[in-house]
Amino acid sequence: MQSNQMKMPLWLDKRAFLTPERMALEENGEKWTWAHLQRGAQELARRLRSAGVLEGDRVALLMENRLQTVAMIHALSYLGAVFVPLNHRLAPPEIAWQLADSEAKLFLFDGSYQEKVEGIEITGTMVVEWSQLKDYPASEGSLKTHIQLHEHHTIMYTSGTTGRPKGVILTYGNHWWSATASMLNLGLHAEDRWLVCTPMFHMSGLSILIRGVIYGMTSVIHQRFEPQKVIHSIHHDKISMVSVVSAMVSQMISDPSFQGVPDHFRCMLLGGGPAPRPLLEKCRERSIPVFQTYGMTETASQIVTLSPEDSLRKLGSAGKALFPAELRVVDGTREVEPGEEGEIIVRGPNVTEGYWKRSDATEEAIQNGWLRTGDIGRIDEEGYLYVLDRRSDLIISGGENVYPAEIEAALLSHSAVADAGVTGYPDERWGAVAIGFVCLQKGQVVSEEELMNHCKGRLAPYKIPRQIYQVEELPRNAANKLMRRQLIQLLSDSTDEGGSME
Repeated sequence: MQSNQMKMPLWLDKRAFLTPERMALEENGEKWTWAHLQRGAQELARRLRSAGVLEGDRVALLMENRLQTVAMIHALSYLGAVFVPLNHRLAPPEIAWQLADSEAKLFLFDGSYQEKVEGIEITGTMVVEWSQLKDYPASEGSLKTHIQLHEHHTIMYTSGTTGRPKGVILTYGNHWWSATASMLNLGLHAEDRWLVCTPMFHMSGLSILIRGVIYGMTSVIHQRFEPQKVIHSIHHDKISMVSVVSAMVSQMISDPSFQGVPDHFRCMLLGGGPAPRPLLEKCRERSIPVFQTYGMTETASQIVTLSPEDSLRKLGSAGKALFPAELRVVDGTREVEPGEEGEIIVRGPNVTEGYWKRSDATEEAIQNGWLRTGDIGRIDEEGYLYVLDRRSDLIISGGENVYPAEIEAALLSHSAVADAGVTGYPDERWGAVAIGFVCLQKGQVVSEEELMNHCKGRLAPYKIPRQIYQVEELPRNAANKLMRRQLIQLLSDSTDEGGSME
């Protein structure tokens, strides 16, 4: 039997059988054992089935980090339905597009998002506020007891460098091997407790929950990242591991309440793009065990991580490819020499099979089993990866991926805008923010505020440019391709002429 066809007990059933009274989840003092989580997920599954959810259906969730969200994710597994997480920071038109593209059978949402949901134009998808599921009777009949590693677990949307976001298909096998690879690198301790303060709709948050059920590890849930609460939790909730991005680490160590980490804390897993070396050095000075990682939605979380024993010797490196993944740096089809820059490509059982309904994008990204990441890096003589750019034009703002093409499209949809370009600009709090440059149609006049408001109806708040500058022309090459790297040079010209559009 091929490994990707392997059948195994449904993860929550197996975990609840092995360690029923071990703590699974904690949130604001409320604690659920694995047996409690199993009962709750099974009841939700039966109610979802009464609502019409069948095996293979896509179910979209717009929910906060909470105990019930975890139960809902597991409930979908009992039905063989596919989980489609929705970013609550998206604008209503963006959510509407993802619902339509995923062909979601059901859209479940938290009551706290009622106002946002009312602004979404939805056709062909049943919409239910999750607490109303109690109005559906718990159906009779058996639930799934086994899964196969090739079956789809998640469709998670990630923005592309051009056009609409793409739905990354992640199988049970992708998640299984990601969790296994992480454990083989970081080890597994009986007392491990992982803090979930990154969103569950992101791979970072979701991967912790999946590791939890496979490892039998407690996940301590925070609704959102708040530096003082995380610092307090690390000490008082006996947190041993936490996943963060650079902006989160920076806010934590600069908070007055931060006095270092306790002895029981063993891993701050740092992702979300290359970490600034000064930040890593500050962490080293304070004896904070930071392990830099490299990964993406397409790899079901980390695929490269710096091993604990190398964290000081190879400061700034993302490490080596986790077992059993592979990593190369290439220039076209040629594998480059150590120290030479090139595109990072990866292969392994945690890598996606492709994009939902996008065979063209799949064929372009995955060639001969290797995923072309589009990211630039180099490998040193010992095989350690150094990531130089998350993607050539990608902006990492507070751990969120912001793609210039999406913002440019929003700006260009304004009737007064003839051309638009967007790039990132360093920001103390967020790491980077988007700034925009526009050329107006001849004879047109438009204010910066009007363009900002225009974007607000089309983009998530974190994607809206911090400032928009009016320029005469944008830098383009002979093929008329926008050279975003040169946009930053326009700032001096714009400020000489009076700054942004106001």
